[in-house]
Amino acid sequence: MTKKDLALEIFRSFQTSKKTRKKIIRENNNKPTDPQLLSDLFSNIIQDREWENPLAEGNLFSSWEKIVGYEICEHSTPVSLIDGVLTLQTSSTAWATQLKLVSSTILETVQKSAPGVLVESLVFIGPQGPSWKKGLRTIRGAKGPRDTYG
Repeated sequence: MTKKDLALEIFRSFQTSKKTRKKIIRENNNKPTDPQLLSDLFSNIIQDREWENPLAEGNLFSSWEKIVGYEICEHSTPVSLIDGVLTLQTSSTAWATQLKLVSSTILETVQKSAPGVLVESLVFIGPQGPSWKKGLRTIRGAKGPRDTYG
């Protein structure tokens, strides 16, 4: 097979199927010094360093809007995923309550659309209040900067 024939086969396979193209290119890579597909290199690196789960979790967090939809994404943010528990911070306590009511549906959606990620349950937390603690040193039992108002 000449290089011109190989190029024509690759072009034809590009039009028909991605898998066929990869097969043709892989068949001709007999030498270790020949160029390799980047997808193969990345797959090997991911497997060697055991990055499958962290990458799947990162994809879950980065594609949150695609998974749950625009409205829920506007009012909830995934914060952490530890031991199968996905913690979501909501924009208000009302949203936390509403999302708890439909948590089983959200959990099913997350499990279906995030392969490689083990999500067993959801925890919803409301927005965090302001902290009055400033600096390294504090006095226990004191109200902080508000104790001088009278």
